[in-house]
Amino acid sequence: MKKGERYEAVIAYFSEAMPVAETELKYENNFQLLVAVMLSAQCTDKRVNMVTPALFEAYPTPAAMAVASEDEVLLYVKSVSYPNSKARHLVETAQQLVERFHGEVPETLDELTSLPGVGRKTANVVMSVAFGKARMAVDTHVFRVSHRLGLVDDKAKTPLAVELELVKNIPELFIPRAHHWLILHGRYVCTALKPKCLECGLKQVCTFYHKGKK
Repeated sequence: MKKGERYEAVIAYFSEAMPVAETELKYENNFQLLVAVMLSAQCTDKRVNMVTPALFEAYPTPAAMAVASEDEVLLYVKSVSYPNSKARHLVETAQQLVERFHGEVPETLDELTSLPGVGRKTANVVMSVAFGKARMAVDTHVFRVSHRLGLVDDKAKTPLAVELELVKNIPELFIPRAHHWLILHGRYVCTALKPKCLECGLKQVCTFYHKGKK
């Protein structure tokens, strides 16, 4: 199967099987989304969703969080991964949102990645989810599923290389949803240790499945 045909098959499958695909993080505005995505780095969405209600109640705006101390924020986020650095980054980012962006979350890659603790993946999620831009955030699920399905070449060994190849081959209209398709598929079907290949609706076009059959 040619790569273009594989992309068409994958998009057609997800369009029917998962017409609505969105983040599982809970948030009510762009600031809350940014905070939740920052907390989700190397941490599960389930854990983040357990932490954020109290955090958002205590600090509903960038201005409120900007005047908090790192230790105060740490009390709310201590159960997530790397809590000390994340608490520091949250306070510093809130301060910069107030000082540089009038308390609003910016929507460009350069502006977002200029914020403490905000890397390309986090910025891409915010740009896609909050602003509807055709950005492909590559986490461990997207990286793994993309390779297993054969959507990207083996030589795509970095998240950036995977991102660029996916964006090149997925029509712009589908890119925001495709990000969630691949994440959710990796989270619940194409899992890291025991992928549920026999239950997968994509096994007929999946290079990983066919290699395993040989």
